[in-house]
Amino acid sequence: MRALFYHPNCGISGDMNLAALLQLGVPLAHLENHLSALGLAGEYEIKTTSAAKMGIHGLQVQVLTAPQQHHRHHSDIVKLITAAGFNPAVEARALAIFEIIAQAEAKIHQVPLADVHFHEVGAIDSIVDVVGAAICLDFLKVDAVYATPIEVGGGYVDCAHGRLPVPAPATQEILLGMPCTYGGANGECTTPTGAAILRASLTHTGTPDVFIPTQSAYAIGHKDFERPNALRVVLGEAKPSTTLSKSSDSGRKSRPYEIETHHKIEANIDDMTAEAFEPLLANLFAAGASDVYSEAITMKKSRPAICLNVLCPDAQLNGLVDLIFNQTTTIGLRVFAFDKYILEREEVVIATELGPIRIKRVRQPNGHTRWKSEHDDVLTAAKAAGLDYQSAKARVDYAIESHMRDQPINDGTSGG
Repeated sequence: MRALFYHPNCGISGDMNLAALLQLGVPLAHLENHLSALGLAGEYEIKTTSAAKMGIHGLQVQVLTAPQQHHRHHSDIVKLITAAGFNPAVEARALAIFEIIAQAEAKIHQVPLADVHFHEVGAIDSIVDVVGAAICLDFLKVDAVYATPIEVGGGYVDCAHGRLPVPAPATQEILLGMPCTYGGANGECTTPTGAAILRASLTHTGTPDVFIPTQSAYAIGHKDFERPNALRVVLGEAKPSTTLSKSSDSGRKSRPYEIETHHKIEANIDDMTAEAFEPLLANLFAAGASDVYSEAITMKKSRPAICLNVLCPDAQLNGLVDLIFNQTTTIGLRVFAFDKYILEREEVVIATELGPIRIKRVRQPNGHTRWKSEHDDVLTAAKAAGLDYQSAKARVDYAIESHMRDQPINDGTSGG
């Protein structure tokens, strides 16, 4: 599966994350065009330059702003993002990142979530870093995100609340339960913004058993440490941590699928409006849910209700449990572990008369292959050509089928 692999050996910040994702292929014009929906034109400028630390060369990003910046409450930032008209995935991820920061600040300062007053994180540069991360990750269309342990740094950092030990309280709160290293450099290596972006984006704990890198990026930080202040992010194909290789056949042939341990979270909810489920589902997906669906049920005393079902990898379980408790009216959940069987798959781009279309192609246990065109690409092509969706899909799928006939796939059943 298509994956990002973060190596925060000298930490992570919002601007370094942006630099890495831009270097991995997100066009700066695409980022700036989508950020313009925030209505902050003229209040910031994204500057990109080539830079190096201790011989490691890469991209450096700086969000330049006016000296006087407005500090915002969490509720202000939520309104800013929801009014921008981003696609649901971008909006949900940006809101999820800010909610992670807000929950940490609310716990530390003992204030309600909506009343959390962001200082550094509420400034325009941090808003650009967070929303920019959501835009870039949506553009890259990865299925999984991994990371090695996160270096937080050491010593002290000056912030709006005074001189604090590293990691800052919000950073430490955000990183609870995540693998970290301490004291590798004297100074703040990981910022609250960087920590929240990584926490909201990770889909797996640890590293994949097999990772095939296809492209690497180095984001160069602005500070000088005892080690190179560079964030490496690699794009590639990952094999999940638990791989199946068992069969009832006498030859013990390897099957073309993998097994991962996943979880199912259930909640029976009878006191939420139907409209409240739409933003909830978007936030659950942004927080790492593999799938979310609901079922109509009848509870005791014949009360109609909804059974919310959330499927997720092990690494996302605790965060999703917290999110459900925070954003629904339920007071209890059921959690079940199960094995998820996953067919081997690859993403291929096929040229059609309506433009390039991605397909997902899988190999079945009998050796045959099947494919499916990417919905978002078909929808984009339909709009560009002025066609309805069904007509565009029919033309695209016909072109893909013709391509497959002209270029047979080696599915392992023969030598061709």
